[in-house]
Amino acid sequence: MTKADIVNEISKNTGIDKQTVLASVESFMEIVKGSLSNGDNVYLRGFGSFVIKKRAQKTARNISKNTTIIIPEHNIPSFKPAKTFLNEVK
Repeated sequence: MTKADIVNEISKNTGIDKQTVLASVESFMEIVKGSLSNGDNVYLRGFGSFVIKKRAQKTARNISKNTTIIIPEHNIPSFKPAKTFLNEVK
């Protein structure tokens, strides 16, 4: 399902025009991205949580140059679904 499909479904179910729904979906995504980039987690009860996970520093190999490189510690976004969401998908 794409963002356009989501906008179409919400518009069809609620009767709100697609431009307003698209603006709402875009705003939601910007707020989630902004919160995660500031280090704040986003919790949606009954759906799941968007959280920041820390990846520790590690050593890797560049096979083509046969060298060792160090990948620094960094944050990655992650989604953890709620139990009710998981049960519904099962």
